Amino acid sequence: MKLEGKVWKYGDNIDTDVIIPARYLVTTDPKTLAAHCMEDIDQAFASQVQPGDIIVGGRNFGCGSSREHAPISIKGAGVSCIIAESFARIFFRNAINIGLPILESPEAARDAQKGDTLTVDLAAGTITNRRTGKTYQASPYPPFVLGIINAGGLVPYTRRELGIDITG
Repeated sequence: MKLEGKVWKYGDNIDTDVIIPARYLVTTDPKTLAAHCMEDIDQAFASQVQPGDIIVGGRNFGCGSSREHAPISIKGAGVSCIIAESFARIFFRNAINIGLPILESPEAARDAQKGDTLTVDLAAGTITNRRTGKTYQASPYPPFVLGIINAGGLVPYTRRELGIDITG
């Protein structure tokens, strides 16, 4: 899977309360959450993010509570993936569980600037900054994790693997 998008850049220790403030946790609707995504750190994000855009963060992105609302709000906003120096473990797992790709690449995260365009190849684990022409290597996903992401998350992946049709 290849992705391309414009960078929204944030720093270290972006916690789940910054990603989606607690006052909006009365819903799990992705579009409702997306309307408030990042608003306490970046008022322009929710109104200006475009489908396919990429969030780039520093160390410990997604720290804080274990709420799934944070990656749901980001995915609901149309963000195609997140690249950071490192992620909080529970955020990493929650993102994969809902089918939101995230990659750890300290060098790519440090070098990217707001507004850059990145091309990401999830299968190869490569990140290319179109402004600089530089390519970075992150750990590629194993096939089963790519399967979860491609299916849109763990629940749709499991349903597909088990042959469960819920449309009926």
